[in-house]
Amino acid sequence: MSASSVILELNNADVRRGGVRVLDVPRLCLRQGEILCLVGPNGSGKTTLLLTLACLLERAAGELSFRGRTVADRAAVLAYRRSTATVFQEPLLFDSTVYANVAAGLKLRGTPRQQLRMRVEENLKRFSIAHLAHRAARKLSGGEAQRASLARALATSPDILFLDEPFSALDPPTREALLDDLEHVIRDTGIAVVMSSHDQAEALRLADTMAVMRQGLVVQAGPPEHIMNFPADEFVASFVGMGTVLKGRVIDAGSNMLRVAVADTMIECVGNIQTGRQVVLCIRPENVTLAAPGSHDGDSARNHFTGTITRIIPMGHFLKVQLDCGFFLATHITHHSREALGLVEGGTVVASFKATAVHLIPHA
Repeated sequence: MSASSVILELNNADVRRGGVRVLDVPRLCLRQGEILCLVGPNGSGKTTLLLTLACLLERAAGELSFRGRTVADRAAVLAYRRSTATVFQEPLLFDSTVYANVAAGLKLRGTPRQQLRMRVEENLKRFSIAHLAHRAARKLSGGEAQRASLARALATSPDILFLDEPFSALDPPTREALLDDLEHVIRDTGIAVVMSSHDQAEALRLADTMAVMRQGLVVQAGPPEHIMNFPADEFVASFVGMGTVLKGRVIDAGSNMLRVAVADTMIECVGNIQTGRQVVLCIRPENVTLAAPGSHDGDSARNHFTGTITRIIPMGHFLKVQLDCGFFLATHITHHSREALGLVEGGTVVASFKATAVHLIPHA
């Protein structure tokens, strides 16, 4: 997208609590129609950054611009807030009906009665709660209450929707159903969204841009697929589920092909790094395949290692297999593959992965 499509920009943001800096963001942009997902472990600063972008948290320094205009004085902040809507982890509903809650923001804006009714009914339908219109909001289930919160936020047709971990308190089936509806509404309306989440699956599903946070810093931002496969450092690699993160040293480099020593083992990788350089090797578990000893002949992968299965961990629809190949290696397999290969803890297996499946990070 072009620079002209940027609707929200934060520069040199410094947020402090008790005199301690808790957020330091040199620059972050949100574009028209973009879904920006802030991810990171608990305490990384996701909510702090989201509230700062929403002008709900005061900055010690820095500038926020909305559609090219600085949001600084009180009047500008109030005008900006009227162009946004925020939904929190815990639904904040008034002690009235669902209909009245969804209509609340429109009433504050003086929306004509006929238009108000049309927009309320439209958003009740969008989030499948039209049948709950006259129900007391305080008697809703968690999923229903969050649907009402989202309907109220979208009813005002905001330019930007802020979502602070809105699904974390919901059970998996409820979360999945609400994600389906929210994704459809967001894509249908073209609204710009900033969402904080510690759930990678949510971020991968919804985000156009993902920003990984650690200790109040955005350590890497970009398309989710790029961050998942090309993490900037060891922290990001571990957070996005690289599975295998190893330290090694480049022994031989030539023609874009490297041989890297990891413990007493050589791993072949694609890259352009000087001989002797210390590196971090990252391998996603889905890029590692398993075979019975002696059955991998003809495999195009350059790396084959015989290993001992140290653990088999159930992960719902798949299994995580941890191997000792002279170095740690992790892979994901299906339950069917486990049965077909007869895998058991303590057993021997051949693990294979391509040179192109290894992402190298020069070690600081």
